Amino acid sequence: MLSQLPIGLSIAGALLLIALGLTFTFGQMGVINMAHGEFIMAGAYTAYMLQGVFSGQAVLAALPVAFLVAGLMGLVLERFAIRRFYGRPLDTLLLTWGVSLVLQQVARDIFGAPNVNVTAPSWLDGRLTLGSVAIPYTRLFIMALAVACVVAIWAYMNRSKQGRRMRAVMQNRELASCSGVVTERVDQLTFFIGSGLAGVAGVALTLTGPIGPTLGTNYLVDAFLVVVAGGLGQLRGAVLAAVALGMLQSYVEFWTDASAAKVVVFAAIIAFLQVRPQGLFVMRSRALT
Repeated sequence: MLSQLPIGLSIAGALLLIALGLTFTFGQMGVINMAHGEFIMAGAYTAYMLQGVFSGQAVLAALPVAFLVAGLMGLVLERFAIRRFYGRPLDTLLLTWGVSLVLQQVARDIFGAPNVNVTAPSWLDGRLTLGSVAIPYTRLFIMALAVACVVAIWAYMNRSKQGRRMRAVMQNRELASCSGVVTERVDQLTFFIGSGLAGVAGVALTLTGPIGPTLGTNYLVDAFLVVVAGGLGQLRGAVLAAVALGMLQSYVEFWTDASAAKVVVFAAIIAFLQVRPQGLFVMRSRALT
């Protein structure tokens, strides 16, 4: 039973890294971005391509590069497509789903259909042993990376001018615009950050196994569940929901199998949303209606 604890926390760390980007694009902007999984894939392939330059340290070197690559992809998508569909979430779903299919095919054309591997740094080999519990260093790295990202996002949103402008636009776009905030620039920056975080998550996922064109799609539904259960746009809600879902999936999978664990997690989310349809926390708004 104790051995499942670090597994559950590592699953929670991976889910949280993926859901952090959706917290911006879906939770705060109302855009159902089905191409978020392909931004994760782009981050993973960035680490794969950097192997030839940085060898065993490609994972560390890829973190800022993947953030920039995925962020620019998201910026282009927002600038030339999504901007015309704000306030129409179903339209953004269909649009970004089509974009995701195109990006998957592009990845197949460039890298081929077989999955590839990224070599982890040598200092991530081995595991930490605490009594009867053994925790691989790769899982500890994913958890530490998730914590670092959460702290950085919290500091950005609460201690920087750009973060406060972002929160103002999400609470009341019209009032923020009347106050002199250029909402289009805020939208661009928000989408850039959300997409860049997906790239960071992709780099982290290279430590868990092979990567391929459908890497991000495999995690996308779970990440949306984290955002919805935690409350749209709520960072603390996303953290708590990711930990809860990760632990639930780990322990149910220990007693049954992976398929049954997915069913139990989905059933638990459905039951929870019947009680709290807006999630754990509700975004404060200055809207009158």
